[in-house]
Amino acid sequence: MEQPLHKTMVDPMLAEMGRNLNDAMKILENGQTEADQDSGQRRPSWRDIPGPLQGDGQDVAGILQLVQNLMHDDEDKQGHRRMQYVGEQGHMALLGHSLAAYISVLDRERLRKLTTRILSDTTLWLCRLFRYENGSAYYHEDDREGLVKVCRLVINARYEEYSTEGFTVLSSKQPVIYQSAACRPGLGQHLCSQLGLPLSSLCTVPCNTMFGSQHQIDVALLDKLIKDDVDTGKIPLLLIANAGTPGAGHTDKLGRLKELCVQYNIWLHVEGVNLATLALGQVTSPVMAATKSDSMTLTPGPWLGLPAVPAVTLYRHEDPALSLAAGLTSSQPVEKLRALPLWLSLQYLGHDGIVERIKNATQLSQQLLEHLKTLASIKTSDVLEDEVSLLEALTMVEDELNSPVVVFRFSQDTSAASSGGSVEGYFPGEKEVEDALNRWLGEQLAQQVPSSGVDVVELEDEGTCVRFNPLMTAAVLGTQGSDIKALVEKLTDMVPLLSSTLRFRQDFREEIHHQAALTYIEDLSWPGLGAIRYEPQCEQADDGKRQQDVERINGDMLKKLTELDTDISFSTGPEFGTETNCIYVGLATEDLDVSELVHTLAATGRDLEESGKLLENMTEVVRKGILEAEAQLQKANDEKLMEEGVLRQIPLVGSVLNWFSPTQMSIKGQTFSLVAGSLDSTESTYTMKTQSGTTPDTPTSTGKRLPGQKLFRRSAAGSDTYSETSSVGQPEEMPRETTPLPPASEEGVTEPPQEEPATSDPSTSDPSSPEVQRQPDGQESEEVDTIR
Repeated sequence: MEQPLHKTMVDPMLAEMGRNLNDAMKILENGQTEADQDSGQRRPSWRDIPGPLQGDGQDVAGILQLVQNLMHDDEDKQGHRRMQYVGEQGHMALLGHSLAAYISVLDRERLRKLTTRILSDTTLWLCRLFRYENGSAYYHEDDREGLVKVCRLVINARYEEYSTEGFTVLSSKQPVIYQSAACRPGLGQHLCSQLGLPLSSLCTVPCNTMFGSQHQIDVALLDKLIKDDVDTGKIPLLLIANAGTPGAGHTDKLGRLKELCVQYNIWLHVEGVNLATLALGQVTSPVMAATKSDSMTLTPGPWLGLPAVPAVTLYRHEDPALSLAAGLTSSQPVEKLRALPLWLSLQYLGHDGIVERIKNATQLSQQLLEHLKTLASIKTSDVLEDEVSLLEALTMVEDELNSPVVVFRFSQDTSAASSGGSVEGYFPGEKEVEDALNRWLGEQLAQQVPSSGVDVVELEDEGTCVRFNPLMTAAVLGTQGSDIKALVEKLTDMVPLLSSTLRFRQDFREEIHHQAALTYIEDLSWPGLGAIRYEPQCEQADDGKRQQDVERINGDMLKKLTELDTDISFSTGPEFGTETNCIYVGLATEDLDVSELVHTLAATGRDLEESGKLLENMTEVVRKGILEAEAQLQKANDEKLMEEGVLRQIPLVGSVLNWFSPTQMSIKGQTFSLVAGSLDSTESTYTMKTQSGTTPDTPTSTGKRLPGQKLFRRSAAGSDTYSETSSVGQPEEMPRETTPLPPASEEGVTEPPQEEPATSDPSTSDPSSPEVQRQPDGQESEEVDTIR
C-alpha cells in the first residue's frame, strides 16, 4: 500500500518525481495503450531503422509509448517470455535511480553529507542483517567487480612496493590465487585479466573425489598445494570459497578453510546464494562460518526481488589508504550514490520484510524437496553414495537439507515393476540418454510452469539435472506454494513417460534390426525412442537416384505418420542435428506396442516405395503406349487413304464422288487405356450389352480397437485382438452373403428394399426367363447409331 507523505516534510519536486515514475510504470507495464487501439496507425517495431529527430521534439507520452513498444514487441511474438515481477519494493528501487540523478545536482557540501549518510546507513544495515561485524561495503554493478577490488587490496597489502614499482615486484615472487573447481566458470580468468596476472597465477583446486561431497573443495589437497607453492617461492594470495556453488548450491567446509587461511596468511573470500540464509534466525554451521571470512559478496537484488540494485562486497581491513588505492572506497560523492536504490528498498521492506522473503524461498525449497522424495525414479542432490563415511554423511545431510537450492534428476528405477521393455541392467549409452531425457524434462517444466523458475544445469558427476533455486527466482517471478504443487503435478505426469521411454528404447532398437528396410540411427542426445531411416530395397546403380528415393520416401513417411491418431510424436529431429532424411520417434507411453509400431513404420515405407515404383512403371508404359498409338493411328490413316483413293481426299472432288458413290466403310472407334498403355477398339463397347446396377461396396479394412483407443497401444484383451497399423490393417471377416444397396431415388433419398414374397412367379424369378433377357427389336442397333 502507498503510504501518505507528510506535506511539510516532502519537497514538491520529489513528490512530483514519485508521481511521474508511478505513471510511467503504469504505461510501460500495460500491454494495451490508446495508441495500440488505433488500428489504422502502425506500431513502430524494434527492427525499424531510427529516423531523424523531430525538430519540435515529442511529448512524454509519445516517448513512453515508443519505449513500451520496444519492450513488448518480442514478447507479443514469443508469448513464453515473461517479465520480472516488479512489486512496490521494486518501484522504490527504480525511484532510487531517479533520485540519484536529482541529488547529484545539489551543492558539493550537501551532496557530501547526504551520500555519507546513505552509505553508512546501508552498510550498517547489511552488516547487521548478514551477521558481518565491523565490516565495510563496496557497491558495484558487476557482481565480480568486488572480488577484483579485493584482490587488488590484498596485492597492495602483501607487496609493500607495489604502489611504486607496480607489476615488476610480482616477478620475483609470483602471487597465487586459489579457487574451487566448483566455482562459476570464467571467474578466475576474469580475475587474472583484470589484474594483469598470468593464468599461471590461478590454481584450481579439485573437489573431493573419495570422501564427502563431490562439490566441496578438497581441504587436504589444498593444504598440499599451498605448501608446494610456498616451497617454490610463490606467495599464496587469496582463496575463493563457495557458500552455495553455482551448480547445486553446496557449501564448502568454511571453518576448516578459514583455519588453513590463517595458517598461511591467505585472504578468504566467500560468495554464493546460501549467504542469504545468514539473515534467518537459524543458520547452519557451514554457512555461519562465512561470517569469519575476510570478505564476501552479496546479491540482494534477486534475493529480495529488487530490480537494478547493486551487488555488495563486505570486507574487513584496517587501512583506509589501501582500500582507497584498491578502489574499494571513493572520494567522489556521486559514486556513493550507488547505494541509494538499496537504501530506499531496505527501508521500505524493513527487517521483517527482508527476512520473510528469504524465509519464503527456503520454505518453497523444502516443500519441493519433500514432494520429490515421494516420487519414484527421481533422485535429489542429498542422496548419498555408498562410499561416504558416516561422519561425512552426517555433515552432508545437515548441509544439503538446509540448502535453498534443490537439484533433482530422473534416473531409471529398475526395481519397479514394468509393463514391458528391457529392465535388466544398463544398456550402452543409457547415461547419455538419461541426460537427454532430463534436459527435455527441465525444458518442459520451465515452459509449462514458468512461475517456478526451474532451469537445466550440467553437473560434472551427476550429469544433466533440473535445478530449483528460489532465492534467485522466487521474489523475481513471484513464486507461490501453488506453483510448487503445479510443478509436482507436471513432474508426476512426466516421470512414467520417461520411464517407459527408457525401457522401450532398447526393444525399439532390436525390433528395427529385424526389419531389413529400416535402419536405426544412433543419437544419444534425442529424448525419445530413437531415430530410423527407411532404405529402399531395389538395387539402383545411380547413387543420386537412390538418395532422391530415400529423401522422398522418408519425407512422405513423416507426413503420413504425423496424421495418425496416436500419442507417439514423429519429427525431423533436432534443429541443428547432423542426421538427415530420418524420422525421430518421440516419447513412449507405458502401454506401447513396440512390435506394432515398428511393423507400421516398415509397412508405411514399403507402401510408399511400391507406389513410387508403380508410378514410374505407369509413366514408362504410358509413354510407350502413346508412341504405339500414334503408329497405329498413322497406319489407320494410311489404310483409309488406300481404300478411299487420292481423289476423295481433295475437298471439292471428294464431295462430288461421295455424292454419286458413297463409301460403305464402317467407322472403327478406338480408346486409349492409361492403365495398360495400349490403343484398344471400341467395338466391344457397342456390341456387348452392359448391365446397369449397383455393385456391393468393398468392405473397409478396420482393426479391432476399443472405442477411443489410439494406435500402437496394447489392448487389454491381449493377443486375441488384432494389431492396428497405419497403412496395413487386419480386415475383419465379412459375411459371405451381402445384400447390395438399392439405387437412389430421383430425389436423392435411398428407398428401402422391397421384401420378396414367399412364393413368386417363375417368370420373374428365373434368370433364364425370356422376359428378363429379351430386348425390343432394333434397340441395340439404335443405341450403336446414337453412339456413332
